[in-house]
Amino acid sequence: MGIGIKELLVVLVIAMVVFGTKKLGNVGADLGKAIKGFRSAIKDGEADNKAPEAEDEPLEGVVTSKKNEKL
Repeated sequence: MGIGIKELLVVLVIAMVVFGTKKLGNVGADLGKAIKGFRSAIKDGEADNKAPEAEDEPLEGVVTSKKNEKL
């Protein structure tokens, strides 16, 4: 009861009539670029989630913040 090949062909023909072949080509290329950008953003997000594990080590140095001091 899903969408079959015949229904997809009908939708494609109607889209070609409405938009034309040049516009459909541009839409397909833009859609491909968007999907590629989305996938790379997902990979970057996964890499960022793995990075905080290295932050468990204590920091060495002098604390210079005076936020809690009273004047």
